[in-house]
Amino acid sequence: MQLDHVTLVTHDLEGTCRFFRDIVGLDDGPRPLFRVDGHWLYANGRPVIHLVDATGPARLSGGSSALVAPRIDHVAFRVAPGVEWRALVERLAAHRVPYQLTEVPASAEVQLFVALAPGVVVEFVTSLPVGAAA
Repeated sequence: MQLDHVTLVTHDLEGTCRFFRDIVGLDDGPRPLFRVDGHWLYANGRPVIHLVDATGPARLSGGSSALVAPRIDHVAFRVAPGVEWRALVERLAAHRVPYQLTEVPASAEVQLFVALAPGVVVEFVTSLPVGAAA
């Protein structure tokens, strides 16, 4: 099994698209003509992020009138260590995107978290030599 794609519903469709295109490095590509605006963002020729314009409050199925909908806490991307990781960090700095860097305890991995919007967090993770700075 492998992750196919993640769908993010956002009120800032273009800003979210720019983040994934200009900073993360995904390609904005072909998308079927759905009834709601959106973007499909590609990595290695596959659409991995589906962005959907938030056109109204989400409702649970089954006739519930509650304005609550499931959400994804965060999406994680594994980034190759070294050049690819440093390039990501440099793009974040160049665009003044704040992030939180965390070392995974008892491992040689580093996580970088970006709060893209309320309720939407993007994680980037890489393997680093023990004791190496991110």
